Amino acid sequence: MNTLRHSHLLLGFILFSILSNAFAENPNLHLESSAAIVMDKPTGAILYEKKSHERLPIASITKLMTAMVLLDSNPDLSDQIEIADEDVDTLRNSHSRLPVGTDLSVEEMLRLALMSSENRAASALSRHYPGGKPAFVRAMNAKARKLALRNTHFLDPTGLNTANVSSARDLAKMVVAAADYPLIREMTTTQTYEQQVGRRTLKFNNTNALVKNGSWKIDVSKTGYINESGKCLVMQTWINNRPTVIVLLDSWGHYTPVGDSNRIKKWIDSGSFRRS
Repeated sequence: MNTLRHSHLLLGFILFSILSNAFAENPNLHLESSAAIVMDKPTGAILYEKKSHERLPIASITKLMTAMVLLDSNPDLSDQIEIADEDVDTLRNSHSRLPVGTDLSVEEMLRLALMSSENRAASALSRHYPGGKPAFVRAMNAKARKLALRNTHFLDPTGLNTANVSSARDLAKMVVAAADYPLIREMTTTQTYEQQVGRRTLKFNNTNALVKNGSWKIDVSKTGYINESGKCLVMQTWINNRPTVIVLLDSWGHYTPVGDSNRIKKWIDSGSFRRS
């Protein structure tokens, strides 16, 4: 039994070493994102990285942590909460389709915050937390410490504040942690959702166009954008029959994160890079 265990450990070490050196052997992958990481989830091996330790604003990627902290508190998902004046973005005056007075369940607010990146929904959820928004933000930073996210800090639950920062390496860990929550997996990969808002039924779309692309199998997804962060995208997806974590930060151009994701997929699928 000990010999078998030793053989498995040795095989794992060899595989990890091969994967960790993948980028050095495959310099032909060029990404437009300023910072990025591609990680093989089962081994934790880094297949590609670019400025992966750099601390950058992460915009609405924040909402993955918002969702984890909320769900850790075991809320009653059927509780009704209301969008209040305090939830209106006065920092950037960002658009929302949820008027003040909108009354939705915790589950509905969480879905809109995750799939459609509704800032007012995320804010309302944090106010509903025991101790209110200040206690919620403290819980976000406590969760970051628990996950050993050393370059990560939060100041608000939406990501509108530039003080919400992280690194590509930290976010890879955060995506892996978020994938342990079935509700986060479901909500972040929902393509479209019809929600009753007052007297109207509104159609909300996922902010990541790749979830509608049949060539992608995505477990967890979140986008983010403010001027200071550029376009951001994090995913846990399947490439070449392996769960793979992709983090793309500070991208510019409307399709850059999608373009970089497709370049990564092609790089692995084409044989330019081999995992084993």
